[in-house]
Amino acid sequence: MFRRKSTVRSDLDKQAQFYGFEFYNIDNEVYWDESAYYQLSLSQIENDLEDPSDELEQMCLSLVDEICKSELLLHKCRIPERFWDKIAQSWKHQDPSLYGRMDFSYNGKSHAKLLEYNADTPTSLYEAAFFQWKWLEQLVDRGLLPRQADQFNSIQERLIDFFSKRSKSKPMHFAYSKNSIEDKGTVMYLQDCGYQGGLATALIAIEDIGIDAVCQLTDLEDQPIQQLFKLYPWEQLFEDEFSSSINLSNTDFIEPIWKAILSNKAILPLLWERYPQHPNLLPAYFAGEEGVGLENGYVSKPLFGREGSNITLMHPTLGRIHQSGVYGSEGYITQAIAPLPKYADQYALFGVWLVDHKACGLTIREDNSPITTDAARFLPHIII
Repeated sequence: MFRRKSTVRSDLDKQAQFYGFEFYNIDNEVYWDESAYYQLSLSQIENDLEDPSDELEQMCLSLVDEICKSELLLHKCRIPERFWDKIAQSWKHQDPSLYGRMDFSYNGKSHAKLLEYNADTPTSLYEAAFFQWKWLEQLVDRGLLPRQADQFNSIQERLIDFFSKRSKSKPMHFAYSKNSIEDKGTVMYLQDCGYQGGLATALIAIEDIGIDAVCQLTDLEDQPIQQLFKLYPWEQLFEDEFSSSINLSNTDFIEPIWKAILSNKAILPLLWERYPQHPNLLPAYFAGEEGVGLENGYVSKPLFGREGSNITLMHPTLGRIHQSGVYGSEGYITQAIAPLPKYADQYALFGVWLVDHKACGLTIREDNSPITTDAARFLPHIII
C-alpha cells in the first residue's frame, strides 16, 4: 500500500460546484484532499478489507439477535427500557437496513482491526460513492492515472438497487439537520439515489417534522410521513421531546430502530467476548471489567461518542491523548489500541462501506492526530 502525491485538478472548484459538492471545504479548511491518494492492491481490498467486513457484518447481526432477547445486554447497551419491545419487533420483522461504515486501523500488511461500527448515521458517503469515482474517471481520462486503475466502489449501484427493490412501496422522506451542510449534502445524495431507484421522495429538515393527534410523524404540509430516512442518531431520538411518539408511530424508519444496537460501542466488548482472538477484533471490555490484552496501550470510548469526542488514548509512544466533547454520561468501553498507520505525518483511518449488508466501498480519512476528529480530511484511493 502506498500514499502517492498527486496534482490537484485545476478545475476542482468548478467540478465541486457542478456536482453540488458544497462541503468539499469546511470552515475554509480543505476537507476533500486530492493532493495525494492511496494505492492498494486487489488482494488487499478483497482479502484484508472486503471479506473481513462481510464476516464481521454477519457476526454483528447474530449479536443483534442475541441482544434483542436479553434484558441484561440491552441494559449494558444503555438503551431505554421503553423502547425494548419496539426494537425487538423491528428486528423480528427484519426491517431493512440501508448502510453502515466499519472503521479500521489498517497498514496494508497486518490484519485490519475493527475500531468501531458507524451503523446508524455514517457520513462521508457522497464523497466516497460519487465524487472520488469522478476523480478517478477524470484523472484516467487526463492521463494522470493509468488506464487499469480501479477503485473499491460499487456503493452507488448498491444504494440505487436497495431503493429500486422498494420502488413500489410508500413514499420516503429524507431528513437532515438544519445546522449541518455536510448532513444535508449526504441526505440529498441519498434522496437522488432513491429517485434513481424509482422511489417517490421528499426532503425535510429533522427540525420541521411534526406529530399529529394520533402520534403520526408529519411533514410541513401536515401529511403523514410513511417512510423516513433520518440522518439523526437513535440515541438522541430516544431523548427528544417527541420520543414518546416513536412507539406509537407507524412510520417505517431507515435506519431501523434495531440499528440502535449496532451503532453502540457496547458491541465491541460483546463481540470480543463471543469471538475472542478473532484476527479483525481487538480486546475490548466494559469500563471496570478490563481484562488481558491492554498491556501495550488502550483507548477509552463513550458508548454513544462520535467523531472522536471524549476519547482518551493511552498511546505506547505518545502517552495520554484526550479529545473533549459532550458524551460519556452513558458509560465507556475500553479497547486495546491499534495505532493508526502514519503517512506523511498524517494518521490514516480506513472505513469500509456496507450497503444492504454487503461491503462495497472505501473511505480513507487523514488527521494530524491519532484520534480521528471531524477535522479529518478525505483522500481518494485507487486499486492497481
